[in-house]
Amino acid sequence: MTFSELRTALADVVAIPVTPYQDGALDLGSFRKLLRRLVSSGVTTITPNGNTSEFYALTAAERRQLITAAAEEVGAEAFLLLGVGHDVATAVADVKAGEEAGIRMVMIHQPVHPHVSPLGWVDYHAQIASAAPGVAFVLYIRSAWVTPAMLVELAGRCPNVVGIKYAVPDVTQFARIRDLAGPDRFVWIAGLAEPYALSYAVHGAEGFTSGLVNVNPRLSLALRDALRTQDYPAARDMLASISRFEELRAEDSSANNVSVIKEALAQLGLCNRTIRPPSHELNHQARTEIAGILSEWGCTAADQSQPIHAAAGAHA
Repeated sequence: MTFSELRTALADVVAIPVTPYQDGALDLGSFRKLLRRLVSSGVTTITPNGNTSEFYALTAAERRQLITAAAEEVGAEAFLLLGVGHDVATAVADVKAGEEAGIRMVMIHQPVHPHVSPLGWVDYHAQIASAAPGVAFVLYIRSAWVTPAMLVELAGRCPNVVGIKYAVPDVTQFARIRDLAGPDRFVWIAGLAEPYALSYAVHGAEGFTSGLVNVNPRLSLALRDALRTQDYPAARDMLASISRFEELRAEDSSANNVSVIKEALAQLGLCNRTIRPPSHELNHQARTEIAGILSEWGCTAADQSQPIHAAAGAHA
């Protein structure tokens, strides 16, 4: 795979799969089935060990198991964008494990540290990316504190940094940093998923991340197609149809971001709703509301093809 091919793969729906559990341990059988379902639905870019995968709740051994399972199950049929993070040595070890499994794209999670300097931020990412020059890297940016100058400096040191997953809820800031850091130097991905996909696409985002795609892949892919053809009325209809679902995920500073996805999948019979602390399973009221949303979308356990909500296709 060339870097050009990998860049093209990022300009798409970037699915972040959940990590199913059973009796406290990884449920790799359900994980594989969820990946297979995504690929069968037409998803071509998948991020194992992303935030929706509960990255920070996984042990090193569990991350390796998920890397192996993802590569074995869909590595020949989809582009895998492996999530890595923590300290530099830990991140590089996961990158190397991914390389051994045939994974050629890596997303570096935002550094989690109480003291981050601009030069240190650049060094952190550069040390990880330089350890694997044959791998294409994507930066996960969740703070407006990151400046265009920092990205330009990193780009000069590491030509294999090819993408930016931008997850700052400020479209004006996104447009500014994209223009100043290089609209063509990086593939720009809307990192706040479907709710921001339209506004960020207008300002140059070529792809968007998605947790919703685990539940309703056809809707996420239809939104992608509408954005590619600039069918913004259809895109607005789709966003309206998912607004309450995404609001539930965003409540209380995204406390239930993954819990909502897992609850929906549990109601569809696709995996256990179990989630690890510091996250928590949903209460009865939220579960009932999600059941209503799934019904509106036409999603049932018996019909997992996930048809698009009628309103979403009004302008298709």
